[in-house]
Amino acid sequence: MDKYTDLVRTPPSFKVVDNASELRIKTVSCMCDNEHNLLLKKDNRGNFMLNGCGNAFSNWQMKHQPYEIEWAADKGDWAKVIQMINTGTSRVSEVVSR
Repeated sequence: MDKYTDLVRTPPSFKVVDNASELRIKTVSCMCDNEHNLLLKKDNRGNFMLNGCGNAFSNWQMKHQPYEIEWAADKGDWAKVIQMINTGTSRVSEVVSR
């Protein structure tokens, strides 16, 4: 079975550290299990900014705009952030935070 299907059938749980300033989110695409990264990092004003690490956001085909994910991150609603990312053609496989 491929990684994407495993993630859809059995979504992993993630732990984000308290007062996180950066999250590195690894995703697995439904297309050949390609892996990509998203970066959520606080800017100098303390707001989270979403970065596709060199890839266009349209590659994920999420049903949410980047600002919606950033605003959920600003609230610390990590479950919602993951849920919004998972609405596209990729699934979150790993989250590392600091």
